[in-house]
Amino acid sequence: MKKYRVAILGATGMVGKEMLKILAERNFPLELLKLTASERTSGTKINFLGKEIEVETATPEVFNDIDIVLSSAGGDVSKKLAPEIVKRGAIVIDNTSAFRMEKNVPLVVPEINAHALKNHQGIIANPNCSTIQLVMALKPMHDYVPLKRVLVSTYQSVSGAGKEAVDEMYEQLKAMLAGNYQKPERTILPQPIGLNVIPHGGTFYDNGYTDEEIKVTNETRKIMEIETLPISATSVRVPVVTGHSETVNVEFSAPVEIQKLKEVLSAFPGVIVLDQPEEKIYPMPIDIAGRDEVFVGRIREDISCENAINMWVVADNIRKGAALNAIQIAEKMIEMELI
Repeated sequence: MKKYRVAILGATGMVGKEMLKILAERNFPLELLKLTASERTSGTKINFLGKEIEVETATPEVFNDIDIVLSSAGGDVSKKLAPEIVKRGAIVIDNTSAFRMEKNVPLVVPEINAHALKNHQGIIANPNCSTIQLVMALKPMHDYVPLKRVLVSTYQSVSGAGKEAVDEMYEQLKAMLAGNYQKPERTILPQPIGLNVIPHGGTFYDNGYTDEEIKVTNETRKIMEIETLPISATSVRVPVVTGHSETVNVEFSAPVEIQKLKEVLSAFPGVIVLDQPEEKIYPMPIDIAGRDEVFVGRIREDISCENAINMWVVADNIRKGAALNAIQIAEKMIEMELI
């Protein structure tokens, strides 16, 4: 089997570290692995399969003779480096929002639209974590009965904002548990997250929505290739370390059967239905952290709207929502002989 020269851009971040774990777990065909990050963390040594690899400063020249770059170092870094990396012959699978909505950049969830990879021009975009788990649940249902409208509220874990945000939450919780109930200091998230929920993810637009909410809307349409799908999102940050949850209301173009929906969801690769409410069995972040699949439960008719259902969708935002999906893209490109 052919082996590949792979680099991780942003190797010292939460997603970069998870990429390392997944490359090892899936026995990715590596000829060489190069780790890169900002100058601040260059020189750090990271153990990979018993070998110490020193992190290098991410400059264009570092990516000479690399086949695949798994990038998760922030949008500004991607915009600057990705085109230079592509000039050097590598394919960039980018985990930021920098290129997702560009017309010539495929936005891919391999289980759904791997065919889009054929049109790449060197950069492939990894979708937003909330989008990935949403479309994984929507696609099999849309194939059963076409969607008419989607409403989604995301309950996003703090790890989606990075390690510093998680550390900040822990400090706030420690203070509260020690009896300090004054509104805690915050520096990373827009409001305190300890024992709190924040109905605000990203930057507000003039229309009252945030960029996180608009990402879910636009990316879902692009991945599912339904440009006119009515979809509205609300993003909420919750005091959970790992695992995004979503309440999803789906209106269909024709009647649907709940049992049939459960069957088509269960049959879809990468989706697990956990839906036994009488036994109090449903997906929760505390149970799915570290899992690769997208979990769906609380599937029930919407008693207020004809041909509509409600459901609950949970996934590990660092794995399927980021690192795993990027590596699955690379694996699919190898399978399709696009690398």
